[in-house]
Amino acid sequence: MIELLISNCGELHTLEGPDRARKGKEMKDTGCIENGAIAVDDGLIIDVGNTEKLSERYDAKEVVDATGKTVIPGFVDPHTHLAFAGSREDELVMKIQGKTYMEILKAGGGILRTVKMTREASKLQLKSEMKKRMDTMLSYGTTTAEAKSGYGLDLENELKCLEAIREMSQEHHLDLVPTYLGAHSLPPEFEDTGDYIDHCCEEVLPIIAEKKLAEFCDVFCEKGVFDSEESRKLLTKAAELGMKIRVHADEIKNIGCSKMAAEIGAVSCEHLVKSSQEDIDAMSESGVIGILLPGTPFMLMHSEYSPARRMMEAGMALALATDLNPNCWTESIQMIITLACLQMKMHPHEALTASTINAAKAINRNDIGMLTKGKNADIVILDIPNLQHLPYHFGVNLVDKVYKNGKCVVSDGSITQEG
Repeated sequence: MIELLISNCGELHTLEGPDRARKGKEMKDTGCIENGAIAVDDGLIIDVGNTEKLSERYDAKEVVDATGKTVIPGFVDPHTHLAFAGSREDELVMKIQGKTYMEILKAGGGILRTVKMTREASKLQLKSEMKKRMDTMLSYGTTTAEAKSGYGLDLENELKCLEAIREMSQEHHLDLVPTYLGAHSLPPEFEDTGDYIDHCCEEVLPIIAEKKLAEFCDVFCEKGVFDSEESRKLLTKAAELGMKIRVHADEIKNIGCSKMAAEIGAVSCEHLVKSSQEDIDAMSESGVIGILLPGTPFMLMHSEYSPARRMMEAGMALALATDLNPNCWTESIQMIITLACLQMKMHPHEALTASTINAAKAINRNDIGMLTKGKNADIVILDIPNLQHLPYHFGVNLVDKVYKNGKCVVSDGSITQEG
């Protein structure tokens, strides 16, 4: 007798196909089975197929009837700034009044304001604030997420943030993949970005690598922050220490960041609003996964979004993420899918691929993102009749149930078990 059988799924989107990031036209194929079923035992998917066949094949301790509902892999959020303290809601009013992101930053707001609050917070307080966000993410269907540091900007506080990420991943159902983003902004103790990059390379990165606190290293490569050569130096050092590479690139200005990332073998480039066709072709050729963050231009009230259709036409693999941070505070991949469809003209099936299998590959996870035999049973049941309904019915939580490793952790949008 197996542990769980989810049957009578109106639509079951398995994402069956090549076990890699899907590119271009491949992104539209989500492996949909009508009247589908999933068999789960010992936390793993053991079979997927037609309800009639699986019901005959298996006896289960728990049978869940998903009639009229849509079943998908757990969402994977591959770009979040989860570890921060405090909030900056007053800056929304400044943006409404016409202040730009960089103007707010230069006036003492933005990242450095959050740095001050995060430095003042104890690790216990930081974890408490993170838990609230993680609870919301889980209740909205996210079962795995990347989590960046970057609001400490000195050794002590970057270690605090990364330790909080590691501990919360162990204590919560939501799995976290840690990224060191020490080069998020120039901290107040430094006057020169080059000096700070040297400090990160010589004093900080070796300790983080020794303690195994981060799988990835990231950098905010942007005009007025860190240029492409400074970013290259930091990322090259991180790669030498065994970390994988990701890059904030082409968000506000194009200063050659995505091209640099493609040259040094980055796993992903993230934002990509200002990427040129030459940049897109370089990323496509090198296999960089583009992580698009439509919530960010939405909250900045910008009209320009990442050119998702041109990227897919060039053969790029794309992922979607929330960019959860004090400047773009959303835990909902569901909302991001709506924005991706409306503002970047992604098809709902492409957006699902970008939020599951491609997002998993963007954070180097091979056991999630698909509902196929042998994968972890991270499953979301949505109370919608078909996938097209997901971006269409926005601003609410469409989750009926969430399973993490085969255990029901969310029911009717509420967490049922503590992590």
